[in-house]
Amino acid sequence: MAKKQESYELMTVFSLKNGEDAAKALVEKFRDKIASAATLDEVNEWGKRKLAYPINDEPDGYYVLYTFTSTPDVPAEVERVLNITDGVLRSLVTVK
Repeated sequence: MAKKQESYELMTVFSLKNGEDAAKALVEKFRDKIASAATLDEVNEWGKRKLAYPINDEPDGYYVLYTFTSTPDVPAEVERVLNITDGVLRSLVTVK
């Protein structure tokens, strides 16, 4: 039986410790990662925002919302890569 396609949202907060260019490089990295394995619907860059509380002594983060359609194995792989990537403060994948 084929795995069912679902619509997912991925919210990420990237670190600005190494500058906004480093955060934008991470945006592109994950855009390519998702697009290679799934149908990328939208990438909504919210940009630099103040965090509700400091994470790793950082008061600001670079917010990005990815919307994509895929089988359940793609979000699991993306989460795995997010967890081992430097510069990712927080991330959350949800079924839309």
